[in-house]
Order: sequence, then structure tokens, then C-alpha cells
Amino acid sequence: MRIPRLYQDYPLAVGTSVQLDETATRHGIQVLRLKPDDRVTLFNGDGHDYQARLTAISKKQATATIENATVVNNESPLHTHLALGIAKGERMDYALQKAVELGINRLTPLVTERCVVQLDEKREQKRRQHWQGVIRGACEQSGRARLPQLDTVIAYTDFLVAPVAGQRMILDPRSDRTLSQCPQPQDLILMIGPEGGFTRTERELAYQHDAIGIRLGPRILRTETAVVAGLTAAQTLWGDLNYSSS
Repeated sequence: MRIPRLYQDYPLAVGTSVQLDETATRHGIQVLRLKPDDRVTLFNGDGHDYQARLTAISKKQATATIENATVVNNESPLHTHLALGIAKGERMDYALQKAVELGINRLTPLVTERCVVQLDEKREQKRRQHWQGVIRGACEQSGRARLPQLDTVIAYTDFLVAPVAGQRMILDPRSDRTLSQCPQPQDLILMIGPEGGFTRTERELAYQHDAIGIRLGPRILRTETAVVAGLTAAQTLWGDLNYSSS
């Protein structure tokens, strides 16, 4: 059986015993049916996997002893920052999950003109907690030991004027340029709109801030499809999906 990976948001060290948090305990006991002496892999985002053995389990608590640690080196050489217009529930979750699997390093949720999701302060906090859980779950599944940075929700215009490191590329189906026709960026900021995409005004504003417009083929893609297609293409051209360079 595959050894489960569980995220823990606290320091981990070989030779110590740790009590798993509520989420990991519930998942391990109720879903995975783990028992004492079963092995688990813990990680906290510091770039290591910590091999551990469960030593005690009750209905609401689980304790594990960390026996070993290994460095995980599966981050892409291409630093990717996804700036994504907030989409509806499952579409947003799917986009985040696949973006993590495809190696993004940073995510900024954008409030754009065509966003149908409206978030007040309370709802925004709950959404960010949910998105953070999606990111952690995707890291557990994909074997990543470093969590992508999740920014606070920001208005589209504020994002454009904020200082960022990297080349902004905005998805624009009207553009005549593809990723393969762009110079390789050291850091890529990929901007993708919500349902309905970016408005003409938003695209023009991005160009005024030195963004490059790109298209992903001749068809109109859904938001979540565009995330997968765009990141896959970028990783194939410049990242760790470029097998010809290995």
C-alpha cells in the first residue's frame, strides 16, 4: 500500500514524537483506516519528507514518531506565478489543484470585471482557508514538499500596479502570439480570467503595464482548462516537462 503523505503546519525533526493535527488525524483514521505501527510521511513545507511510524491512535488523536528525513527535489526550474480571476466553487478548486500539480510557486486570486463570485471580508477569509486546504491536499497527492504561496484576494487593477518580479503574460484569445513565440522568462506571471475571460478594457490595461498577450490555440477554453493548458505548455517549453533537455 502506498504510504500516505500528511501535511503538518509545525516544525518537524527526526527522533521526535508529534501529535497529528485534527485534519490529518481524521483523514488517517476515518478514511485511510490507519493503525498503530503503520508508516506515514509527514511534511511541513520546508522541502523535506519526514518518514514516521504511528505509535498511538485513538478516536480523536494520533501520535507518530519521526524516524528519518529526506530532501525532496521536485520543484520546477521555472518559477510560475498564477494570477487567476476567481471562478465558481468547483472550477476554482480544480484549477488550483491542477496548478499545484503542475508546479506553480505562487497564486494570486483576482477580482475582475466578470467575476460572478462576490466575497465580503468574512467569505473571503473562509474561501482562502478552503483554497489553502486544496493546495495542501494537492501537495500531499503530488509529492511536493514546498507549498505554493497563496496571496490575499486583490483587485485586478491593484495587481497590475503592484511591483512583482517576472514577466506578465495575459491570456488573450485575440492575440496572434503563442507561448512558443515568446522569449523565455526567468519568472512567469500567467494571468487567466474567470468565466467569461478578461474584458477588452482589462486586456488593454495589462498591455499598458508591459504584459504580453498570448493565446492557447484556436479554441476558447474554460478557465480551469486554460490553467492546465497554459501551465503545461510553459513547463514543456521552459520547465521540467521539457524532457528533450534532460
